[in-house]
Amino acid sequence: MSDPFSLSGRTALVTGANTGIGQAIAVSLAQAGAAVVCAGRSAMDETLQRIEDAGGRARPLALDLSDPMHAAGVVESQDDLDILVNNAGIIRRADSVDFTEAEWDDVLDVNLKAVFFLSQAFARTLLARNSGGSIVNIASVLSFQGGIRVPSYTASKGGVAGLTRLLACEWASKGINVNAIAPGYIATNNTEALRNDPDRNQAILDRIPAGRWGDPADIGDAAVFLASPAAKYIHGTILSVDGGWLAR
Repeated sequence: MSDPFSLSGRTALVTGANTGIGQAIAVSLAQAGAAVVCAGRSAMDETLQRIEDAGGRARPLALDLSDPMHAAGVVESQDDLDILVNNAGIIRRADSVDFTEAEWDDVLDVNLKAVFFLSQAFARTLLARNSGGSIVNIASVLSFQGGIRVPSYTASKGGVAGLTRLLACEWASKGINVNAIAPGYIATNNTEALRNDPDRNQAILDRIPAGRWGDPADIGDAAVFLASPAAKYIHGTILSVDGGWLAR
């Protein structure tokens, strides 16, 4: 009997794969059998080494999502892809009364515009060769909550959730699964300052029913599931991987 969670014979593109959640997703997909294209602006040496150490296969791809339209063209050149993980994202913090147009546009370009146009380029490739595939977007618990001092980030992640549902409605009948993961508080470089602040760290832990920060591998494993045949009848779902944060 075939393994419904196996990604053997498939090729995945993961954006922002150089560190944190993106790196964990790339490693998890490789461990599940996929060949992984690790994309981003920064060097991928560490991610490629981790995948190689795990017995997987990977290759790097230079991809600057600050220009979403150029990035979409790069993706179109990767004609062997079966899986797209839109993970790359940035954040800007400031009071809303002080937030600038540049801070707004920078985040929306990477976090939302690039997600749409990369997904569009990916879907065009799949449709041209008459094959199915999977898109996994990385949303956020702020797809459901407001947050503070991150207006463009919250808007972008709310947009990712809505876009995920829309694309699922359009492409499910064409064999393309589109879903998203909404990570909670994950122990990465981006959250190091919060974890090093005793008061903030404790306040966050008190809110998480699981009683711990998430590990990037928790998101990687969820991505494997959504990209695998086991999720073939799952479309337009925003899967919260948050230790129960949203349940409280």
